[in-house]
Amino acid sequence: MFFHIVLERNMQLHPRHFGRNLREHIISKLMKDVEGTCSGRHGFVVAITSVENIGKGLIRDGTGFVTFPVKYQCVVFRPFKGEILEAVVSMVNKMGFFAEAGPVQIFVSNHLIPDDMEFQSGDMPNYTTSDGSVKIQKDSEVRLKIIGTRVDATEIDKNISQSRPKWDPAGSHPSRFFCIGTIKDDFLGVINDPTTI
Repeated sequence: MFFHIVLERNMQLHPRHFGRNLREHIISKLMKDVEGTCSGRHGFVVAITSVENIGKGLIRDGTGFVTFPVKYQCVVFRPFKGEILEAVVSMVNKMGFFAEAGPVQIFVSNHLIPDDMEFQSGDMPNYTTSDGSVKIQKDSEVRLKIIGTRVDATEIDKNISQSRPKWDPAGSHPSRFFCIGTIKDDFLGVINDPTTI
């Protein structure tokens, strides 16, 4: 689910950026450091929508860097238990399948797949109904229900941006939010099969 929230962060800036464009440098660094990161409490920061306030800077002893308290509004994505999501299947094996909904990786166990679907190995592993009418394979779009979430335990200090990986929507991303899902419920399952296109 998406939320529009207000967050605060202390931004450190090198003295070379001081001058007429100080505000632009702070906002640029904020967007670079925060967008695409994950916090266990708030979820994935999708985008910063506005900067409400930039406080007075505090010079750090011995370094010359200045710390500015920044208050900003942003859109975050955080999945919840019981939420229905549409996701794209990324991998299928005999244990179940993995799907991705934006930056969130979801695992659906074979025990949470309807009983009439059987695993088929081969060049393109998949789960198929006995009559062959429905098939779950890589790149299939599925509607599923989240039954459990977990945040990676390394996500403790939200002020250390260098240690946090960024979500890259175009490529691989080290996901910090993991979910367990099910398609064993009404109105859940395949919504688009890539073989029928």
